[in-house]
Amino acid sequence: MGDTREVTIRTFGCLHTLRCENGQPTTVTREVPEGGMSAGDIATELGLPHDQIEGIFCNGTVYPLERIVMPGDRIAFVPYGTPGPHRVSLGLYKAGKQHAEAE
Repeated sequence: MGDTREVTIRTFGCLHTLRCENGQPTTVTREVPEGGMSAGDIATELGLPHDQIEGIFCNGTVYPLERIVMPGDRIAFVPYGTPGPHRVSLGLYKAGKQHAEAE
């Protein structure tokens, strides 16, 4: 991506299905401000319901929706429903718990 201010955004599970059903692409790029913006704000702009997002992967690490996404980042929105042991090993359980505590 070089000097661009773009991020690559993917969706999985029911979030992927939601975008498909609405005729929207499941992988998109968008510009973010130089100082970044929250993953929650990006989710809102994409029409993704926050209550269905357990966490985000940002450059391969799991974070809650409050994560500030910076230019050049690669993110993916992951819904609730990932099988139990995988949620813990991937870090989704912790990310979802932090998000719930923040609300």
